[in-house]
Amino acid sequence: MAIVFLIYLAAMSAAAFCLYASDKKRAKKDMRRIPEKVLLGVSFLGGAIGGYAAMFARRHKTRHWYFHAVNLLGIAWQVALLVFLFVR
Repeated sequence: MAIVFLIYLAAMSAAAFCLYASDKKRAKKDMRRIPEKVLLGVSFLGGAIGGYAAMFARRHKTRHWYFHAVNLLGIAWQVALLVFLFVR
């Protein structure tokens, strides 16, 4: 079960990183953007590590406190669940 969750987190993190990077690219080209609730939702539901990494790698959404908060809360619950699954 723990391995399945780890694979899920890796896939969601990759997806979050790609979404944040795509949104940054769209912002530069003045194209239609990815809604913030999508970015935040993907981050919180498993992609927080990728989302937070993309924020700094692409310098995107770093001025919004709620992006930091959601990604950090996401990382906290995801790591806590991983520890629980691997320790028991």
